[in-house]
Amino acid sequence: MIEVGSVLVHEDVVKQNFVCNLNKCKGACCLEGDSGAPLEASELDILKEIYPKVKPYMTAKGINTIEREGTHVTDFEGDYTTPCVDTNKECAYVTWENGITKCAIEKAYEEGAVDWKKPISCHLYPIRITKYPEFDVLNYDRWSICSPACSFGDELKVSVHQFLKGPLIRKYGEEWYTELDEAAEYLKSSGL
Repeated sequence: MIEVGSVLVHEDVVKQNFVCNLNKCKGACCLEGDSGAPLEASELDILKEIYPKVKPYMTAKGINTIEREGTHVTDFEGDYTTPCVDTNKECAYVTWENGITKCAIEKAYEEGAVDWKKPISCHLYPIRITKYPEFDVLNYDRWSICSPACSFGDELKVSVHQFLKGPLIRKYGEEWYTELDEAAEYLKSSGL
């Protein structure tokens, strides 16, 4: 583990390569899993507030799910998540472009309808955060549907933390990211 401020980062985050390859996976991470995308408590009110502006970007079945279940739900472990259209499958906020999933929230953000990009768990994927009272732990989530992203990352020689520079800065700040990047360079140069 690498300690950066009050965050512990698993070494795989800086050692493993990863670059999303949507042409290969088609955004399967938005369609598969055992629940919706994890949400932080601070994101719940944001989702409620922006929903009317995001709704025009959503599919009919996504809208029906939100209207029935709400902008967020509680999963089987008691955690907040995005609702799923089908039990434990497609996120209600999924929309499609050329056969590839797209987040309706992100699409609304890109078109200036909202000023919030998407849930941080989605923005940070394949990093997953485990929260403790005094610190966070960042782990690299290995999932077979992401094997094209691993191959693409190897080809481009881009690590998980480099690929997710923007989301990591969004979550923890520029200074924190610089410290993580310096620790990654040290590990690389020392052969650890």
